[in-house]
Amino acid sequence: MRAWRICQQKYAESAFSGDGAFRYGGRWNSRGTSVVYLGGNPSIAALEVVVNTDDPEDLHRIPYVLIPVDFDEALVWRPDELPDDWNQDPPPPSAAAVGDAWVRSGKSAILEVPSAVIALERNYLLNPQHPDIHLVRFGESEPFKFDSRLGKLWEMT
Repeated sequence: MRAWRICQQKYAESAFSGDGAFRYGGRWNSRGTSVVYLGGNPSIAALEVVVNTDDPEDLHRIPYVLIPVDFDEALVWRPDELPDDWNQDPPPPSAAAVGDAWVRSGKSAILEVPSAVIALERNYLLNPQHPDIHLVRFGESEPFKFDSRLGKLWEMT
């Protein structure tokens, strides 16, 4: 399987540390839990960055990179159920509890969850401290540019 990480170029060397999610938390993890967010394809990875960006100029002013991540499906765990409110905005504590419990359980190196942006798309959380992390292959980063037309999304609000 392949997933994708988009991050600011200045963080490319530490893109798989889980430090950002540890410091700030996210939909599927609480502050203090290290995970790395990946998109199931470059498009959803890009949309996840866009919906979490406050200033549309950041998409063009800040250099980004795209990094492929390859892993065997055997490393992935898919929850049987999700909380009813998992896709609410702001993200509810019940969704973070899913990822926190997954990390504590050590069930797998990777958690598959739906994207709150497009529920038919898949996102993946990588546990950087899982013993099977050495089985995950991190590709080379390449520059990633956001299309300037995405700025129109902010005009709609």
